[in-house]
Amino acid sequence: MWRDVRFAVRMLLKQPGFSLIAVLTLALGIGATSAVFSLIQGVLLTPPPYRQPQQLVLIPTARTDGQKQDSPRGWPAQQWTEWQKETKSLQGIAAYNWTFNFLIRNEGSQSIQGMAVTKDYFEVTGLQPLLGRSFEESDIGPGPVKVMLLGYEFWKRTFNGDPNIVGKTVHISRWDVPPMVIGVMQPGVRFLPSPGAAKEPNYNVNALVDFWIPAAPDPKDMKGPYWDIVGRLRDGAALQQAQGELTVLAAREAQSDHDFEGYTPQVASLTSAMNLDGRRILFPLLGAAALVLLIGCGNAAALLLVRGLQRQQEYAVRSAMGMGRIALLRQVSIESLLLALLGGTFGVGLAFGVVKLFKLIAGHAIPRLDGVTAGWAVLAWGMGVAVLAAVFAGVFPALRALRLDPMEVLKNAGPKGTAGLGERRLLRGVTTAQTALTLALLVGAGLLIRTMINIARVPSGYNTSHILTMSVTEVRSYTEWSSFHHQALERVAAIPGVQYAAFAWGVPLTGNYWPGTFEIEGQPPARNESEKTALAMRAATEDYFKLMGMGMLGGREFRSSDDGKAPNVAIVNQTFANRYFPNGNVIGRKFWMNGRDKPATEIVGEVSNGRTDDLTHDASPEIYLPLWQATAFSKHLVVRTTADPRAALVAVERELRAVDPTAAIENPRTLEQIRDDSLASRTFAMQLLIGFSVVGSVLTLVGIYGVLSLSVASRRRELAIRSAVGAEQKDIRKLIFGEGFRLIGSGVLAGAALAIVLSRVLRTFLFEVQPSDPTTLVIVGISFAGVALLACWVPVRRAAKVDPLEALRYE
Repeated sequence: MWRDVRFAVRMLLKQPGFSLIAVLTLALGIGATSAVFSLIQGVLLTPPPYRQPQQLVLIPTARTDGQKQDSPRGWPAQQWTEWQKETKSLQGIAAYNWTFNFLIRNEGSQSIQGMAVTKDYFEVTGLQPLLGRSFEESDIGPGPVKVMLLGYEFWKRTFNGDPNIVGKTVHISRWDVPPMVIGVMQPGVRFLPSPGAAKEPNYNVNALVDFWIPAAPDPKDMKGPYWDIVGRLRDGAALQQAQGELTVLAAREAQSDHDFEGYTPQVASLTSAMNLDGRRILFPLLGAAALVLLIGCGNAAALLLVRGLQRQQEYAVRSAMGMGRIALLRQVSIESLLLALLGGTFGVGLAFGVVKLFKLIAGHAIPRLDGVTAGWAVLAWGMGVAVLAAVFAGVFPALRALRLDPMEVLKNAGPKGTAGLGERRLLRGVTTAQTALTLALLVGAGLLIRTMINIARVPSGYNTSHILTMSVTEVRSYTEWSSFHHQALERVAAIPGVQYAAFAWGVPLTGNYWPGTFEIEGQPPARNESEKTALAMRAATEDYFKLMGMGMLGGREFRSSDDGKAPNVAIVNQTFANRYFPNGNVIGRKFWMNGRDKPATEIVGEVSNGRTDDLTHDASPEIYLPLWQATAFSKHLVVRTTADPRAALVAVERELRAVDPTAAIENPRTLEQIRDDSLASRTFAMQLLIGFSVVGSVLTLVGIYGVLSLSVASRRRELAIRSAVGAEQKDIRKLIFGEGFRLIGSGVLAGAALAIVLSRVLRTFLFEVQPSDPTTLVIVGISFAGVALLACWVPVRRAAKVDPLEALRYE
């Protein structure tokens, strides 16, 4: 065995050009798949740090009529506390809420995200503090929050891993009593989904939790649908069993209390829910990387087969001298395995670099990307793929060596071995498959390119240029809220180069808005919450619509006098007016947010539509409230400048600090950057598919060139005879060119069919283009065929220059 290995090493060193091309070919395919696998391993396969996470289930609400919820809703405490007593399939149920606040610091406060959890939460999830203790019964009760647990990463980042942190207090915004730290949680704990908070500016379900505080239902508000629920299945209990049991319990509660009508539980696996977004983008990319690997393996197989043809006399001599077929097969297989292992080693090294590149360009496209590392799992994957590549790439040369007839080869021996019809057909088949796989990649990339072009053409309804945004929060007290924001607007608006300045809750393309439920004038009174109209609600100060370039279609804009002392007013968009008041003027109409027994809000203006949530979705009905009445805690400062908005950042921050040094100023970005972030997943998928397509195209073009070159070399005698009997050079060129055209044409046709099937996995990324788009198929097919035909030119010229006298004398 070791002798065969040493011999294989000598043979690879003897032909360094061949060895280098084969190793690089395999390295590209193995590196691509290993890099994507590292993302899958880090995002999808790494279990969350809960005890037996496969037993954990989320229990969100769903409408009993099967319709989609316009606004996510939680569960009333009266319902889930009853489930805790009645359920048999769940060993525990706990409730939680997402929350956020600010750690007050003199040099500028810092936003923190946390969870308010009931006393059973840590028992249900199986989380254990690394330092200190968990919550006790005495920690939970009415009044201010007395204690908190810190997240491990937050403790390390903010408190430098202080081992004596337990027992100390921290200064939190608007909490009269500083809470005491009672413990530090184990590392790597991320949020559980809170659908009702998903539109909050600071919400990030993929972030690591900064803190936990104890929470309990208010006995005076047991029907408020505010709680998110997590449960743990009993040993042996199935998800469907819990679903059926909770459905029955919820239906019974709805019969006894009409306030609970219209909603039913929808039990879902925690790990499946957390991996939903990751699967959507990573599985198609893994498929694309696998195509690159198959193309690379096809190239390596073709190279090894051609090399085997060139060494068939060597194999024949070894067989004639007594070398057994199994020994010959072992020798050929070891050479293939050695090439694949070298390719795997280089591929894994390439994967480590590509993973760093992914982290650099992916941005917000992939959830939990910060937890991705290229470690031993990627190395094992790369070596495993290398072994499979060795089997795939080396099987044909090995089988050919096994079937070799030494006497026949030696009898027909010449200076070089040539390919017979069978070998040429095999190579053509491999190249056709490579062409088909490459075209499928190119079509996927083409569809995403067309998607991005279509999105760029969509009228957003607002102007994204020269706008700077940042999150600004006054953290000291409610009494100073109004004066801080008025002074901040005055000082920022006075900065040279600033045209307009406004505060807004729900800046376009950030995904932020308040999900509210309303009763609108002209509609029948709602009997329960499910019958109310769910709409997106935003807030802004005066000048906001002028700043954004959104035109007023009727009524007036907000005024500085629209404050808490004035009647409630609102501005709606055109879609709202057309949907709810199609036959009349929307100005002066009213709606109610908290029931018709409360003061109504009057509509005083109508603004033009804007695609504020997603550029790929039509404008939906929206309500804007005056920020002076809505008094949002955390919101964006939006500034329009005459020049590059980034140049004004330092001046804006200086003026805000002059008003309040402790104010939290975070996430400064231009609106164009926010737009790019909203398209991050599509952009990342497009970039990767383009990269994979370029690699696949290069490998396939090399394969086409190699097949035609081998065909010319193997048909020298035929071409010489054709020339001798009168064929002109143009006839020879047509013959070889026709062979290349048939090879490319069959691959393109097969690739078009394959692309129609495989492109369906990209459906969620596409916009105004179908997976089977004929324009993309035709453009990509013709373009690739044109480039591929250029790869045929050198073999065609070589065939035309065959000297019949020399070729026949040689034969």
